[in-house]
Amino acid sequence: MVAEEDSSLIKLQHKYSPTMPEVVEEMKKIWDISFPVAAMSMLNYLKNMTSVVCMGRLGSLELAGGALAVGFTNITGYSVLSGLATGMEPLCGQAIGSKNPSLASLTLKRTIFLLLLASLPISLLWLSLQPLMLILRQQQDITRVASLYCSFSLPDLLANSFLHPLRIYLRCKGTTWPLMWCTLVSVLLHLPITAFFTFYISLGVAGVAVSSFLTNFISLLLLLCYIYSEEHNSDETSSCLKTPLLLSSSRDSGSDEVWSKLIKFAVPSCIAVCLEWWWYEFMTVLAGYLPEPKVALAAAAIVIQTTSLMYTIPTAISAAVSTRVSNELGAGRPEKARTAAAVAVVAAVAVSVFGLVGTTVGRKAWGRVFTADGAVLELTAAVLPVIGACELANCPQTTSCGILRGSARPRVGAKINFYAFYVVGAPVAVVLAFVWGLNFMGLCYGLLGAQIVCAISILTVVYKTDWNKESLKARDLVGRNVILPDIDQIIVKCEEGLH
Repeated sequence: MVAEEDSSLIKLQHKYSPTMPEVVEEMKKIWDISFPVAAMSMLNYLKNMTSVVCMGRLGSLELAGGALAVGFTNITGYSVLSGLATGMEPLCGQAIGSKNPSLASLTLKRTIFLLLLASLPISLLWLSLQPLMLILRQQQDITRVASLYCSFSLPDLLANSFLHPLRIYLRCKGTTWPLMWCTLVSVLLHLPITAFFTFYISLGVAGVAVSSFLTNFISLLLLLCYIYSEEHNSDETSSCLKTPLLLSSSRDSGSDEVWSKLIKFAVPSCIAVCLEWWWYEFMTVLAGYLPEPKVALAAAAIVIQTTSLMYTIPTAISAAVSTRVSNELGAGRPEKARTAAAVAVVAAVAVSVFGLVGTTVGRKAWGRVFTADGAVLELTAAVLPVIGACELANCPQTTSCGILRGSARPRVGAKINFYAFYVVGAPVAVVLAFVWGLNFMGLCYGLLGAQIVCAISILTVVYKTDWNKESLKARDLVGRNVILPDIDQIIVKCEEGLH
């Protein structure tokens, strides 16, 4: 009987088309998830800008050392933890969709433990920053400041090891508004905390690092308070928020299988995230070898701040569609998963157009926010439209990466990111910048080429997706709790769509 249903589902895939009410309903669901996530990302962006401004107020040495430390911690720590945590999305999202809360709980526990384990070698690396930078012939005084910042940032690894999985877990349940409110409160407290530790008790750069991890711990504490209050206020059938936090030492049933599945998704997810993060650092390093390195590095810093700001919306859409796709596949509703993917891609394309218009129209005014140097402003105004063009490809490809994560295919995204950014983008950037003499503009064209190749490749994979097959794979992944869609209902919908 199941085989007949599977065969019928595959035959009906090309006939089904969503109705306009279904599309509108899906848009509302994606909006309800993505808006708080985008707001949370924007708040974190403001938090990071506050830290940078405070380091700039301390002096040029502190700003240079802090910038080196921030880049180092992003490359070696935060990108790794963020990437590993995204590996839980397909397991957790599909388990929640299939009404299997025990698997979602176990996935959360294992992910927290995985991030704590990963934090150990990262901590050793951060403590070794000074000798590593001296080997690379960095200035000793800048290295000393950077090493101080990294040492005081170590507790932030602990905070992020809990924050990332908890945020993903709640997002997979469609609970995103509390995430935004918790982040808002912590960010509002960030400025006075930073001012107190940095200037009032004169900790300097160490105070900036302390205030950053204290802000994250405040956000974590608020999140835990929400989870426990939700547990007490929920009925017995829906209260499954508290139990995942009980990190017991007892061996759970199916623990080994969950570990293997989690590692299978976490490693390629981590590689995909790191490859893209590291490319921007690679571009910054190359900018230092150009004929006018100070101007190029200053423009690179503005470009990175710009892309970080624009990245908040596609990241939110990507997170929302990952949740929607994983939930619907887990629930055995492949047609709804396909609708969610299509709606998200269209929304991403619309957002990318606004990004292009914004960077083109405001290219001169935006540069003045960061500097008054004429040479830097001229170069920034020239490259920002290219960065806006990158957004035309970046937003759809980032969204499509969320679709791949939700359908448990992060390995595909990692492979595409590798060849797009390092097999295509990096060589193009080097040739255009250093061989053809386009300098920093050449590096930006290399980024544009990488984004275009990445977008075309991932969108092709998404377009060719067999959603019914992915639904069957989800049933095998999260267990047999998945309820297959009623064939008669799908036939009725297909006939309505044909009429």
